[in-house]
Amino acid sequence: MAKKRVVSGVQPTGFLHLGNYVGAVKRWVELQDEYECFFFVADLHSLTIPEQVEAAALRESVRVTVALYLASGLDPKRCVIFRQSAVPAHAELGWILTCATPIGWLERMTQYKSKSAGAESVGSGLLVYPALQAADILLYHADYVPVGADQKQHVELTRDIAGRMKSLFGIELKTPEPLIPASGARIMGLDDPTEKMSKSTAAERPNHAILMQDDEATIRKKLRVAVTDLGRDTTFAGAQPGVRNLLELLRIFSGKSEAEIERELDGKGYSQLKGWAADAVAEALAPVRARYEEIMRDPEYLDGVLRDGAQRAHAIAAETLRSVKDAVGLV
Repeated sequence: MAKKRVVSGVQPTGFLHLGNYVGAVKRWVELQDEYECFFFVADLHSLTIPEQVEAAALRESVRVTVALYLASGLDPKRCVIFRQSAVPAHAELGWILTCATPIGWLERMTQYKSKSAGAESVGSGLLVYPALQAADILLYHADYVPVGADQKQHVELTRDIAGRMKSLFGIELKTPEPLIPASGARIMGLDDPTEKMSKSTAAERPNHAILMQDDEATIRKKLRVAVTDLGRDTTFAGAQPGVRNLLELLRIFSGKSEAEIERELDGKGYSQLKGWAADAVAEALAPVRARYEEIMRDPEYLDGVLRDGAQRAHAIAAETLRSVKDAVGLV
């Protein structure tokens, strides 16, 4: 029986951090044997705020992101890894879906509302990018899209857009389901545990996030100054947000249960918690960083992975695009 298909991607702006690793890449590695997986670098989405784009930096960020995918355990023989812009069908289907999507659907998207709030002017890309995101998914007849609970809205919009294409043009596009982990962790900023760890924030505030390329000394330094509180509660249920964030990092990267961690931390302070979290994170990221540095020294291998992935993705995406163009009356 054919495997179900999974599609997902991450923007290459900035450096991948622990939130990206735990919430996306680490999960993808676990999925690549169970499903037929397509994982891309969403470089077209990086243009939604053009004022922040620098061409050479974007090209390098794409390569860095792919190298981190591979260093984390994604295997190009077991999944398809490619750059979004290398498959033109993404942009072309994105435009067709944009034309079919009501503005009201786009204006209610949480990310648009948060990023446009207080801005003097907003580029149209920030408003319409969810239609491109729908194209990213629908091109490959995805069964599932791995997301966190806070991103479920994007998959729901994709389903709505597919339904609208059917009602307008009679084209049947496979509607995906969100693949939400039964138990997951939302990694928060080390300097402000009330906000989700973010690439854009990490670029402005170095102690906000641990990057996947950070060495052990940097990891320890960032965790040493991470926000906690004035108390001593180290239980998952009772801890304040900063402490809870550190507890989650220790749980994820040590593999220990909540009960085991609470028992070991009983009577100890936040300094011990930070030290143990640093031990666990540094040990987990050390092989990833070593493999990443090795891959970055081999540009021919990296180019080959991207070239092969684009060819494999194009073979499927082009066929979907032809069907849609036929349905809407394009050549």
